[in-house]
Amino acid sequence: MKTVVAFASRYGSTKEIAEFIAEHLRRGGASAEARSVEVVSNPEDYDALVVGSAVYMQRWMDSAVEFVHEHQAILAQRHLWLFSSGPLELPPELVAKNGLDSVPKEIPGLQEALKPHDHRVFFGVLDPKKLSFKHRALRKLPAARPLFPEGDFRKWDEIKSWTDEIAQSLSKGHAVSEKGA
Repeated sequence: MKTVVAFASRYGSTKEIAEFIAEHLRRGGASAEARSVEVVSNPEDYDALVVGSAVYMQRWMDSAVEFVHEHQAILAQRHLWLFSSGPLELPPELVAKNGLDSVPKEIPGLQEALKPHDHRVFFGVLDPKKLSFKHRALRKLPAARPLFPEGDFRKWDEIKSWTDEIAQSLSKGHAVSEKGA
């Protein structure tokens, strides 16, 4: 199956995850490529899509949301997986105190409309040197400091394991029977 891992990434972390997923699918024998949502103009050219977005303030990036809405009819007919990248690994008490949810606000609606095989949330990266002025300034606020720890929180073994599930589904034809194609 021809597969694209379409991504929206602001600072490169989500792009790296998408490239990792595509490379791992290729190693498993799939035809897969990673491309920005901004350059995937014909999703109907693909049998399967993995769509991911960086997450900021508990939301997908606008370009990813626009891509999904613009191509909703096609995506609902394709083999589809979704992923979100960006929440940072925070202590549970900090998450609870601040009412944070790792699942972006758009995901329940997208799951209802598109019926993807799965959605996963992967921790992201915070590299202060890559941040825009606005995000650097936000991070300096006293109340925000504990919410934006510096570091790479991606767990590559979890991403690999999820990619293995996708590859297995594609190679065994499970995706075909599940979507009724």
